[in-house]
Order: sequence, then structure tokens, then C-alpha cells
Amino acid sequence: MVEAHFGNGKLSAADIAELTRLEEAMWREDMRFDQAFLERHVAADFFEFGRSGRVYRREQVLADRRQPIQALLPLPNLSIRLLDDHTAQVTYTSSVVYDGMVEHGRRSSIWTRADGRWVLRFHQGTPCQP
Repeated sequence: MVEAHFGNGKLSAADIAELTRLEEAMWREDMRFDQAFLERHVAADFFEFGRSGRVYRREQVLADRRQPIQALLPLPNLSIRLLDDHTAQVTYTSSVVYDGMVEHGRRSSIWTRADGRWVLRFHQGTPCQP
């Protein structure tokens, strides 16, 4: 994991651990479909450009039906950089099994610190080769 600096700001070890935990939670079935977790950590204005090219809004994320998730964890090539004192970008490579096929993607999430917790504002997945 790489931490980046912004001005004099630096992510604390606790922030790095929390952002890693939160990003990986989105790939764990028990957390990804936990409504209380999602309502607490997905911002009201959240949107995603999916790996498929579709756009998803918070309401769709909250309405997703529970299904098995077969993602490689820990997330490969995870990197976190501080964009400003309260905003971090998390990037990584995903390897996920869909319908028996492994699909790879480059992923980017924007998290902001609000009311003492990190909330997910934006996510993008882009197909890539392994």
C-alpha cells in the first residue's frame, strides 16, 4: 500500500486501516448487503461508473439483492492517496468471478471524511487484462 501526501497532510495509520477495511467490505457479502453499513458509509450523492459502463446511484446500491461475491481479497495493488485533508482516493485491481469467469478491473473510489467517518462518494470500475 502506498500513502501519498497533500501539502502538510498525511493519512494516519488508522485512516489507512479504516479505508482499506471499508473498501474491502464492499467486496464481502456480509457487509455489501448490510443496509445499516451501506446507509452509514455510502454518501447521499454517491454514484458509480460500473465496469459494465452503466451508471449506478445510491438508491440502486441500497436496493441490490444479496448474492454471492467471489472477489480476490485482500485487494491487489491497493493504494491510497490523500487528495485534501478530508478526501482520499483508493485505487486497486479487482479480480472477481462472474458466471464462472474471472473478470479483472481497475478500480477507483473517492472517500470523504464527514461527521467523523469515511463515506463513499464515487466509484469507477474499468475492464483490464490481468
